Amino acid sequence: MKKIILKAEDLDGYLTEEDRANIKKLDDFYAEATSSFEILSSSHNEDRLKKEKERLIGLYDTMGQLMQQISSKEEHLHIYPFDTPIENHGEASRLIAKLRNKKTQHQEFVYYIQRAYELLFNLAYGEKSKSGKKNYLVIDTPVKYPVQNYAVHKIPDVDHLVENTVMCVMLRGALLPSMIMSKEIEEYSSSNYVTPFALFKIKRDDSKKEHNMEYVLDLEKSFYNLEELNGKDLIFADPMSATGGSLVTNLKYILDQGVKPNSIKCFNVISALKGSLRIIRAIENVEIYTLWMDPVLNELAYIVPGLGDAGDRLNGEDENDYPRNIIQLIADYGTNITSLYRAQLNKIEKTVLG
Repeated sequence: MKKIILKAEDLDGYLTEEDRANIKKLDDFYAEATSSFEILSSSHNEDRLKKEKERLIGLYDTMGQLMQQISSKEEHLHIYPFDTPIENHGEASRLIAKLRNKKTQHQEFVYYIQRAYELLFNLAYGEKSKSGKKNYLVIDTPVKYPVQNYAVHKIPDVDHLVENTVMCVMLRGALLPSMIMSKEIEEYSSSNYVTPFALFKIKRDDSKKEHNMEYVLDLEKSFYNLEELNGKDLIFADPMSATGGSLVTNLKYILDQGVKPNSIKCFNVISALKGSLRIIRAIENVEIYTLWMDPVLNELAYIVPGLGDAGDRLNGEDENDYPRNIIQLIADYGTNITSLYRAQLNKIEKTVLG
């Protein structure tokens, strides 16, 4: 079986000394925060709980300010609360709070992921469409009395930004987010452009820890045409970017095969600073757009405070002995999802089935 493997030490080799120092600062602040977690989860003293919450808020403010300071020096790293007006921050914060909440069930989780990608789409393309040029949608409405009625709607002209795009899907957690981004592109395109899809079977070895993690790209279980990626605007949409290893593995493989993309954009709902720095150091001219930045990776390579396993929360868990293939996974999304993203699913099925 043909597999491409990247090791954690290769990833860490891309980090600068300044990166390492900044990551160490955040690790230290977060270690202080964990002592507050213990008190908040065990104490019943109201005064002590109030005091500890105030301390925790202070620590998160400090970490946020440090991450903003670090990211402000990185032209390829775009973080929603740092790159948008302050009046927009509340919506992103509420979305992330809902996604983090362990009480948020599957359908609601999917809904908030959809909302998150709408914000990310606007973050990436909204500013670039402010040339004043607009596209017009002329819509015939359900009102037919006394005559058939029509409405005219202006939308930003982003055709030149989106109509060369290919969605690169890192199966399996990235499947639904990729469909959502493709749908956003279709909705904003004046020609209803539906992106092609390239599907890559990649996963990390969860039996290992962050310091010795391996990332495995299984080419025999992937579905793609390298020629169709050349000269294209490649989009990688993944709900979480933790270590950055899967993305770097995938992109290094594509680039090593001689593919020369026009652009590379990555869209994440939550990212860890360490993984984001690894990506922009390893891949030239990649652009990262993230709705929220979390400060730390734990020793198991999970983002903390994080939101759990986003793939499982989007797709449900597989039985250990019977992992679902992509067609079964799509079927399990149900009629609401499959009807909403029918054009995207048609493209994916053609890619998989030929």
